[in-house]
Amino acid sequence: MAKLIALYRKPADTARFDRYYYSTHVPIAKKVPGLRRYEVSDGGVSGVGSESPYHLAAILSFDSMTDLQKGLASPEGGATAADLGNFAQAGVDLLVFETKEI
Repeated sequence: MAKLIALYRKPADTARFDRYYYSTHVPIAKKVPGLRRYEVSDGGVSGVGSESPYHLAAILSFDSMTDLQKGLASPEGGATAADLGNFAQAGVDLLVFETKEI
């Protein structure tokens, strides 16, 4: 399994961010080919023992790193990436990795 984690930094207007994210960005992102699961944080994102710079965490799951890379390279993946500039002005950190169960 492969994951893409998007850590969205705290925006100036969280209500506006949330409205756009859920009504516009999520429907675009859910069209990425190969996407198996789309999860988001529920409530604030906090650090362990410290304040976090993040407002929202999204976890996108794919069957493999190849599927993740193909999905991101697709027109739908391009549309998802292009949309970030419409609402994530505070910044977003993207992490990709493969996972294994232990």
